[in-house]
Amino acid sequence: MASSDALPVVDLAPFLTGDEGGIARATKAVREACWTHGFFRAVNHGVPAELLVRALELSAAFFALPDEEKVNVRPAAGYNTPLPAGYGQQPAHSTDKNEYLVVFDPKLGFNVYPAEPAGFRETVEECHDKLTELGWLIQEILNECMGHPRGFLRDYNDDRAFDLTIARRYFLGLVGEEEHTDFGFGAHEDAGCVTFIFQDSVGGLEVLKDGHWVPAEPIDGSIVVNIGDVIQVLSNGKLKSATHRVVRKPAHRHSFAFFFNIHGDRWVEPLPEFTAKIGEAPRYRRFLYKEYQQLRVRDKSHPPARSEAPTMPSNSIQYKIWPLCAEMSKCSTHVSQNWNGQCDVISCPKKR
Repeated sequence: MASSDALPVVDLAPFLTGDEGGIARATKAVREACWTHGFFRAVNHGVPAELLVRALELSAAFFALPDEEKVNVRPAAGYNTPLPAGYGQQPAHSTDKNEYLVVFDPKLGFNVYPAEPAGFRETVEECHDKLTELGWLIQEILNECMGHPRGFLRDYNDDRAFDLTIARRYFLGLVGEEEHTDFGFGAHEDAGCVTFIFQDSVGGLEVLKDGHWVPAEPIDGSIVVNIGDVIQVLSNGKLKSATHRVVRKPAHRHSFAFFFNIHGDRWVEPLPEFTAKIGEAPRYRRFLYKEYQQLRVRDKSHPPARSEAPTMPSNSIQYKIWPLCAEMSKCSTHVSQNWNGQCDVISCPKKR
């Protein structure tokens, strides 16, 4: 595998020290990484390495608890959360093999925490706060990369109600299975703006580039950053929401993912700076973020049983933001399409 395919590394220290020359170089590096990979590895990002290590250790201790204790870590019925909060597992017939704990902004009051291990709540909330700060920084860098006036993306994405942190444990790989057919999380792109990932030493995260899979190897203290579908659509495809997956290993893999998202009531569409102002047609239709997110969650929470599922190529993704049909010029619906090529828009008038 060519060394040039390895994830680009971006040193964020200049943004913390005010080094103008370093800021310009780092911004250029982020722009190039978003064009070529959709991923990069951030170092000197301002999140304490000790905090990342502690979070992974406490997460491993939580997931080692008996299932009958973990399943109680869920909010009472009636909470109106953007996604299901608390503990969960992928359905038994899902090809994704992991369990997880979802945490929102602590100020919203949605979260439920386990009594054990001690310090878990405080550590996860500190991670959420620190990664939110990093999200604001990366968003400002992307704002510059996209050529917007200062503060444009901050004004567009100024509500943190849809941000979330997910701790995951990936189950052991199956003995005798081919490594690249045994997935902890199948090939997909992220729906939101920016995702941060930190992981233990087990490995397994891979990024699709130019038709082959590039390992995002664990490096202590670093945070893997990738942009999501929202940024790809806003930039009309100039910046890349890259396909990625997690391959299961002989050991449990533990990781945290933080999703810096837009509010669900925001509409997402290609911006004029990447379409009309440069003479290019929009490549994506306008859509409401919460509807798109609901479709993504439904796919993961209620996948078809194996007997119901058509064959899906191993490198295919589950959702693409896409025109509804050949009659798109007559259609006012804001759409997504599932991997089987079927319309998946809840509000589509053709489905009534």
